[in-house]
Amino acid sequence: MQTSNQLRLTLIGAGPGDPDLLTVKGMKALQTANVVLYDALVNPALLEYAPDAEHIFVGKRKGCYAYQQEQINELIVSRAKSHGHVVRLKGGDPFVFGRGAEEMEYAITHGIEAVFVPGISSALAVPAYQNIPLTKRGSSESFWVITGTTKEHKLSKDVELASKSSATVVILMGMSKLSEITALFGKENKQEVPVAIIQSGTTPEEKIGIGTIATIESVVKENKLSNPAIIVIGEVVKHRGLLLNIKKEVEFISSH
Repeated sequence: MQTSNQLRLTLIGAGPGDPDLLTVKGMKALQTANVVLYDALVNPALLEYAPDAEHIFVGKRKGCYAYQQEQINELIVSRAKSHGHVVRLKGGDPFVFGRGAEEMEYAITHGIEAVFVPGISSALAVPAYQNIPLTKRGSSESFWVITGTTKEHKLSKDVELASKSSATVVILMGMSKLSEITALFGKENKQEVPVAIIQSGTTPEEKIGIGTIATIESVVKENKLSNPAIIVIGEVVKHRGLLLNIKKEVEFISSH
């Protein structure tokens, strides 16, 4: 068993999918890991930074859990006591709907030192990769980031509040509630507000559908979009099309 000063949990945000979006600090921590517990949304390429560590998949795929949360908590503690440095690798930023805070609390209460390394949240990076700014002068002065599904498996009440705002709205884990979301925005007479849905953002499998509150459900069906996906609602979605048009104009002028 390891001595107490060797017991350590490092909780690392792996970023939204592109392995190059892991922070340098996260990479350095991975290189010193004895055990890596990683989730389904983590790019497996990141495990190459810890080739000699034990790799344990603890994620969820298609509703099936490899481990329940309580089991993950216990695994962190038991592996820290038997192996030393445990890295918990979670997609995006673990403090944004990632239950990272719960895991750190559990570790600390069991005598494990816990360190946090922030990650690049998918809520920010995925729209940005599609040239969608969350704020833009004249279009949006703020943004909401909301979980679409609460722990009771219901739509967050904050979505209704957000629908009354002029802010950009980013909804994570909301695809199963899309019809409820569009209904709420429709009640606010926002049928023509632009919507983007981005699946598997920042990865080679990335897909995007662009529509409005009134049309986005048909766009989803047409493009066969599904989880993992992010919903972006607001006038800033138009910026993507604007840049594409500017690029086409520049290319046309250059070719003539």
